[in-house]
Amino acid sequence: MSTSSKINALARDTYTGASTSIEIDCPQPITGLERIMLVAQGDLQRLLSAFLGRTINIECIYSETSSRGTGASPQNPIKQARQVHLKCGARVLCVATSSVTVTSPECERLLLDERFALGQIFRHLRRYPDFALLSVGAQTVDGKRELRRTYTLHTEGIMCEILEVFPDRDMFSSGEAWLAYDPAREP
Repeated sequence: MSTSSKINALARDTYTGASTSIEIDCPQPITGLERIMLVAQGDLQRLLSAFLGRTINIECIYSETSSRGTGASPQNPIKQARQVHLKCGARVLCVATSSVTVTSPECERLLLDERFALGQIFRHLRRYPDFALLSVGAQTVDGKRELRRTYTLHTEGIMCEILEVFPDRDMFSSGEAWLAYDPAREP
């Protein structure tokens, strides 16, 4: 018996008791490592750390939160617009711009009081979020090959729509060498 979980029109996750297959519909060629990152479901920071063998930090660029009022609930959702950079040392690996809706006191506490990153909220809750890949694209910006995706993550108490931009796809093919490269040292 085969079970198919349609992530959406861009990606399909099919599995049986003994097999799994993920297909991504992307107009541009993408590498295996890029495919792994494109289907990350709240664990991108963890996957980047595994790939690079280093700590990946979150740097908050901005965060705008609606009034907390009487606390988060389905009747009184708290909304937040935010942007963070996923960084390894001084290098920006990914720019993530998110729209977050919180409807539970526990998620409100984790996001606003304890300032958890979004992926860490799902991990702390021990909940595997529902995932939908909405768009994937690649383009060249200022001479660098950029990869981007838009997706949603949802579980009880929190819903996120996230645009992630990987500003330099060479990171995926060069790894450590890409991290060590310092353009300021170029003549």
